[in-house]
Amino acid sequence: MSAITVTVTGMTCGHCVASVREEVGEIDGVTSVDVDLASGRVTVEADRPIDRSTLAAAVDEAGYQLAE
Repeated sequence: MSAITVTVTGMTCGHCVASVREEVGEIDGVTSVDVDLASGRVTVEADRPIDRSTLAAAVDEAGYQLAE
């Protein structure tokens, strides 16, 4: 099991959270996605390591960006 926590910028509501959760959840190997709207923190658990660029692409697809 592998886990990564990142900060996503631009989320302002529950719909934002759902969009990020859906896109990140579609990454091959992801088993759970926890999104905290207040802090912007997104914790992803997977059955294999997830590359940050893959995660960034999924977040971008949802319409948001990873914080540097």
